[in-house]
Amino acid sequence: MKLNELPKILASSRNTKRRGRGVGSGQGKTAGRGHKGGKARAGYSPAPCSSGIPFYRHLPIRGFSNAKFQRRYSIVNLRALDLLQLDIIDKSHMKQTGLIRSSESLVKILGGATLQKPMTVIADMFSKTAATEIERSGGKAISLSKSEGVNDDD
Repeated sequence: MKLNELPKILASSRNTKRRGRGVGSGQGKTAGRGHKGGKARAGYSPAPCSSGIPFYRHLPIRGFSNAKFQRRYSIVNLRALDLLQLDIIDKSHMKQTGLIRSSESLVKILGGATLQKPMTVIADMFSKTAATEIERSGGKAISLSKSEGVNDDD
C-alpha cells in the first residue's frame, strides 16, 4: 500500500475557509479581521511580550499603607454580657462563650442595653454609654488600654 492509496478518514481534514469572497460568504469584506488597525493589515505580528496592557500595570503595587497598623476591635454588646449572668467577665470568659474569636484580640464593649445585676467587666475599651450603664447598675468597667478606655466616637 502506498500513501496515495490510503483511504480518506472522514472529518480528518476540513475545507479551508475561503475568506474575502463576497459579503454573502460570511467571511467577505473585512475577512474576519475587523476594521482598520494593525491587526487588519497584512504582515502584522504583535511583539511577543505585548498583551495590550502597559507593562507597569502588570507589576504589583508597592509602597506604604497604614492598613497593617490599624487596631481592630472585636465588638461585644452589653445585652450579650447580661445573658452570661456572671459577676466578673473578662476576655477568657468571652472566648469560652463564643462572643469573641481569640482572647488575644482587642475587645470593645458597646452599650444599648440595661444590665439586670451588677458585674465587673474587664475589656480594652468601652463606649461612654456602656461604661455609664455598667456603673449605673453597680458594677465596674475596668479598661486594659493605656488611655482612659472610653472612646468619644459613641
